[in-house]
Amino acid sequence: MMAIRSSSRPRPLRGDPTGKQLVERMLRVDHAGEYGAVRIYQGQLAVLGKTSDKAETVRHMLKQEEHHLETFNKLVTERRVRPTLLTPLWHMAGFALGAGTALLGERAAMACTVAVEEVIDEHYQDQIERLDADEPALTETFETFRQEEVEHRDIGLENGAERTPGYEVLSGLIKGGSRLAIWLSSRL
Repeated sequence: MMAIRSSSRPRPLRGDPTGKQLVERMLRVDHAGEYGAVRIYQGQLAVLGKTSDKAETVRHMLKQEEHHLETFNKLVTERRVRPTLLTPLWHMAGFALGAGTALLGERAAMACTVAVEEVIDEHYQDQIERLDADEPALTETFETFRQEEVEHRDIGLENGAERTPGYEVLSGLIKGGSRLAIWLSSRL
């Protein structure tokens, strides 16, 4: 059973989730997040796929996200973790976010990538810090995927994300929505 590292966390209180429950939440939310990421890139490709020179870049990121989702599909099955009840919502919302930002232009699509991946980088880092030595394989998986999400962020920055008109507002909205999706998916 996973325990929370005592050096950085206070003693659990009555009603706090157990180590096993925390891992289940991590797997549930990461499964949902990778599903949402696949849908975002599918939405971007639906708009940019035939006309944009960024389509191959988006396909590269989509391929990595599909691998992440495949890994979490396997983990939730092996560990008998119930996926989030919000999967139908993330199915629609992810595609709409990807397509909507792509309709605003290639840079806006890249701004979406940067905003989402910055939140996911923080999220994976927090999870890595919370896992203890009993979960080395899971820690390694989270770190590998975190590095690929950072790569996606960097790709977005290299492709003009910050030159999107209204970048700060768009980025803030997407980050807020991503954080809310993480919170909801870990619990529902």
